[in-house]
Amino acid sequence: MTVVDAHHHLWDLSVRDQDWIAEDSSLRRDFTMEDLRPEARAAGVDRTILVQTITVPEETPEFLALAAEQELIAGVVGWTDLTRTDIADELARLRALPGGEFLKGIRHQVQGEPDPAWLLRADVRRGLAAVADADLVYDLVVLPHQLPVCVRAAESLPQLTFVLDHLGKPPVADGGIEPWATAVRALAALPNTVCKLSGLVTEADHTSWKPDDLRPYADTVLDAFGPGRLMFGSDWPVCTLAASYGQVISLAEELTASLDASEREQVFTGTATRVYGL
Repeated sequence: MTVVDAHHHLWDLSVRDQDWIAEDSSLRRDFTMEDLRPEARAAGVDRTILVQTITVPEETPEFLALAAEQELIAGVVGWTDLTRTDIADELARLRALPGGEFLKGIRHQVQGEPDPAWLLRADVRRGLAAVADADLVYDLVVLPHQLPVCVRAAESLPQLTFVLDHLGKPPVADGGIEPWATAVRALAALPNTVCKLSGLVTEADHTSWKPDDLRPYADTVLDAFGPGRLMFGSDWPVCTLAASYGQVISLAEELTASLDASEREQVFTGTATRVYGL
């Protein structure tokens, strides 16, 4: 089975600092294609989606150029300022750059926005509408308490596909499931929403997690979205805080073991291929 990793990152600290990484973190080093390629190949991954890490305009053109050079990268979810008045022109400019055909979506770190209703602001909604008009998708990186606003945003923009990263970061380490589960089911009830089976190990206890700790959250999104709107993502290298690339793949296989072959193909290949237009 062809496997698409629908969510990973890359960074080179000599090019730009990643100020979200703690000074004593194992993530505070370069993670490049030379690091990823053997990990992905060993895990049977054939194509990937490279996702933005920092809100600077230079990163997305760099990622697009890299995608044009690297066979493994099939698409890029980049960043641009959704609130700029010329957002449609900016998206067109990105599309015209070297590798611009690899631009598949836009993401912003909504989880860090102090305004709880940021996604509903008029200038942001205008930007989201431009993303839809450009035939791109929008990745949501949010915390559980922000999910109800995501529901309202997705309801108001039915022409835009919203992709929920990391299941909306449920409180795995605490073992809680509500109100996250109710909120994620409300989002899944909207047909223009999709979810990534990603990021669970880093929400769990990094040193003692077990697959059974994560199963209630995976089962919730499998039931709510169904395999046809769920896609695997490694969240490499952030996942290495708690698991290796191979362990994350094995975990996803274990959490979806109850699915039949065609359903597993959707989670590991079909959904990402369709949603991101690979």
